[in-house]
Amino acid sequence: MTSVRPKLKPETPKTITAWETASGKVVWLRADQTWTSDPAEIGVFTGDTAEAALEAAKAQEGEITDPYFMEVTEDGKVAGRETLRETIRANGPTVPYGVII
Repeated sequence: MTSVRPKLKPETPKTITAWETASGKVVWLRADQTWTSDPAEIGVFTGDTAEAALEAAKAQEGEITDPYFMEVTEDGKVAGRETLRETIRANGPTVPYGVII
């Protein structure tokens, strides 16, 4: 499963985000190529390293779903054109899990 996302320049700091297939929770790729649900632990990638990390993440489809680049600052804070969407991803849902409206 993939969707069209804005193309980020190679020098733009980015992380890789996806959904954990088993739970549906948002996850981010750490610098050591493992997944975390803690946005404070995300890896920041640029250039060829970022492209290689995304290709490795795509190879993990099944464990995770729909990995893609998310623009961040050099210190890993949410940035870019999709700031609202990505801020919600980083901070969790706008309603607590399990709440039925």
